[in-house]
Amino acid sequence: MAIASKTIVPCLWFDTEAEDAAKFYCSVFDNSRITYVSHYGEEGREIHGRPAGSVMAVRFELDRQKFTAMNAGPRFKFDEAISFQIGCADQREVDYYWASLTAGGEVRPCGWLKDKFGLFWQVVPDVLYEMMTGKDDAASQRVMKAFMQMKKFDIAALKRAYQGSPA
Repeated sequence: MAIASKTIVPCLWFDTEAEDAAKFYCSVFDNSRITYVSHYGEEGREIHGRPAGSVMAVRFELDRQKFTAMNAGPRFKFDEAISFQIGCADQREVDYYWASLTAGGEVRPCGWLKDKFGLFWQVVPDVLYEMMTGKDDAASQRVMKAFMQMKKFDIAALKRAYQGSPA
């Protein structure tokens, strides 16, 4: 029996902020949109406890990657065990995503951040992967030492570390 290829869609659990979060993320990423918003009704209210008409789920796309955000109460919170990586072509992109997603959030080490909705992101320059997987182990170790001391990645400093140049 052949099984059709399926798209994996991350589902993000929010207390009440699903629609606000989806709007925010769509404002940060190009080629993004909200595709639908569903609302709670009276049915099942004894279980979900949400007012009829309040937002239940939001389906959205960030640069064609589909997501669902749902308002399901305060029971669960995001943590670092799940994060989304943003590959950046240059320092301008690193700076843009870093500034956009840290607004109202928290800065973490090594290119990680927690946005204002509690979701974790990694803003990573594409060149870092090349430096870390190259054949020059000593250069990769210098890069690792450099980025372990960074919060937002500095591509020029990473390149200097890779080349063995002084800071």
